[in-house]
Amino acid sequence: MTDPVSKAAELLKEHRASIDRLDAILVYTLAERFAHTQSVGRLKAEHDLPPSDSAREAQQIARLEDLADRAGLDPEFAKAFLSFIIQEVIRHHKKHQE
Repeated sequence: MTDPVSKAAELLKEHRASIDRLDAILVYTLAERFAHTQSVGRLKAEHDLPPSDSAREAQQIARLEDLADRAGLDPEFAKAFLSFIIQEVIRHHKKHQE
């Protein structure tokens, strides 16, 4: 018979290993996303385009809220997360224009 505390410890270890793998996926995914947004920032700077596009941002936020809702993730959290990312991207785009 398996000790309940040992079983819980094993389950906790498995969950944490999954969380660690997902954290790595998030970091690498964000790095890839920022590589693309850096290219967009350079392109905008080369063609004297504004660093932000409010229509695109609104569209992306609505899209992410819908995805979050379908995935069972709090859409407000998804919106806040994407808003943070967008602000960071705009900051990088402004750097390219300087």
